[in-house]
This record gives sequence, C-alpha cells and structure tokens, in this order.
Amino acid sequence: MKNIALLLLMIAALALPGCSGALSSSDAPDGRLRVGIVFDIGGKDDKSFNAAAWEGVRAARDELGIHLRDVEPGDPTSIEPCMRAFAERDYDLIIGVGFAQAPIMERVARDYPNLKFAIIDGVIDAPNVASLNFKEHEGSFLVGMIAGHTTKTGRVGFVGGMDIPLIHKFATGYGEGARYANPNIKVFENYVGVTDAAWNNPGKGKELAKAQIESGADIIFQAAGNSGLGVFDAAEETGTLAIGVDSNQNWMKPGFILTSMTKRIDVAVYNTVKEVIEGRFKGGKHLFGLDNDGVGYALDQYNRDLVPQSVIEEVERAKREIIEGRIKVTDAMAEK
Repeated sequence: MKNIALLLLMIAALALPGCSGALSSSDAPDGRLRVGIVFDIGGKDDKSFNAAAWEGVRAARDELGIHLRDVEPGDPTSIEPCMRAFAERDYDLIIGVGFAQAPIMERVARDYPNLKFAIIDGVIDAPNVASLNFKEHEGSFLVGMIAGHTTKTGRVGFVGGMDIPLIHKFATGYGEGARYANPNIKVFENYVGVTDAAWNNPGKGKELAKAQIESGADIIFQAAGNSGLGVFDAAEETGTLAIGVDSNQNWMKPGFILTSMTKRIDVAVYNTVKEVIEGRFKGGKHLFGLDNDGVGYALDQYNRDLVPQSVIEEVERAKREIIEGRIKVTDAMAEK
C-alpha cells in the first residue's frame, strides 16, 4: 500500500503546473550537485522570506556551479508531491522554505534516508535533515530599539502575518527593544489572520497598519510576508515609517522604511549547499543569531539619514551585550 501511495503522489506531481520546474527533462545527472527548493505559497518573489532563500540558492548556482531547480506550489496540497518529485529523481539536496513544510519534509526524508534535506524555520529530528533556525527575537530587539529612539509620538506598532509562535518571536523581541529604549512607549500588536492566507493579504495589512496609525503609532514593524507590503503602503500614504523584515527592504519605499530586520536566510542556504559540496553536511539544528550575523538590522543609502549616529551607537552597544548575555531577550518559542 505504501508503494501505491507514493506512486499516486508522483502521478499527482506530474499533473501539477507548479512542479513542472522539478520535472524538467534536463534533470539527468551531469556531475553537478543537484539542488531542489520548494517555496511556500508566498512564492519566491515575495521580496521577503522566500526571496531571501531564492537569493541564497541563486548565489550557490552562480558561484558554486550547482544544478538548481525550484518550484512554487501555489497551494499547500501541492507541496508534498513537488518535494517527492525531487526525491524520486535523487536530488542531492532538497530545501523546504517555511515551518509549514516541516511535517511534510519529515515524511519525505524518512522515505528517502540516503538523500539530504534542509528545512528553514522548522525542526526535524533526522540525521539527513539540517534544520535552519534563527534568533529572530534578537534582531527584532534591535529594530525595536531604533523605533523606540525614533518615535515622536511614543507609540509604535507591530503587524504580524499568521498568528503563530514563530511570529510572536518577532513581536516580543520588538516590544522589548522598544521599551528598553523608551520605558514609557506603547506598542500595538495585530495579526492578519490564523491561516496560510494571512501571508498574502496586503489589503488587510494596510488596514491594520492604518488603524494603528490612527491610534498614534508613527512606526510599524511588519513580519507578514506579502501582507507587509500593505503596511509599507500605509506608511507612505500617511507620512509615517515602517520597518521591513527578513530581506533588506529599505529600497522599497525610500524615506518611509526606517530599517529592516534582516534574517540571513540567504547565507544559511548558501552555506548548507556548500557544506554538501565539501562533504561537511550535518543534520540537526543549526542556529543563526547576532553572534554569527544570522540576524541584524539594515543600514544603507536608503535609510542612513533616518537613523542618527547616536542611535546606531546605542544599538551596537546593546548588540554586544546581547551576544555577551548581559541583555536577555525573550524567545517566545522557547520551551517553558
């Protein structure tokens, strides 16, 4: 029965347009490392989370000479067939983007123990799976400090995508950083929704941001995927400021994005590919934080005039103290 189920999944994959990239006739082994990546439903052009992973594998393709295929499933039911399509073709490394893929990858990795897998933002206890996780609360603390030092109203906001513990890490760190800079600050917190659709609703993101702005918030941090683009629109329309997430998004609305909380998914993915090439791949949990530049904040030509040097110096001091353990930032996902 198990073999029949696997066959049915493969047949389904052949019928899915989103898996066509994984099933190209040019996938025959040619001596290069073959890497397949399955994006979440936000797609690789979300200018945020998925885009960072895409940047990492593209760099690996261009600099390390790998054979790369990507798929954008479009809906959650397509993820497993696409992932199994890569596995059936004996891809050397299969990457899943997003915590929602963890249960799926766990099943596939168990069925293909000789293949290597990597999951972003998930934890899978298997020797052939590298779990790439980040200390988002640390980076969010720093951008919260920047917001706390910059606000003119003493009120700032947070708009999350899906109301889940992972996004609570961003919100909690941000709030703690804002209050560290300004103990009397008020922090608003809202979420777009409780399903996968929460990542792809810019209209709702804009609506939530405008409600916070009407309540006095003049800086809003978004961790909401494509929904966060609505937060940027709200900031531009009202003359307030927003904070980007995952990728450096400062360029998207110059003058209206105070900074971005960078999550170096690109580096984590690139390094994982390189480890496979060099025979150094290890399963288990890989953690990226301030101590290894896995998270941080973006400062460039688009926002340098928005963040005073005195604030940067304060934030850099706090960064050192977090790394040294003198400032403790709450991890909302930590086991109690």
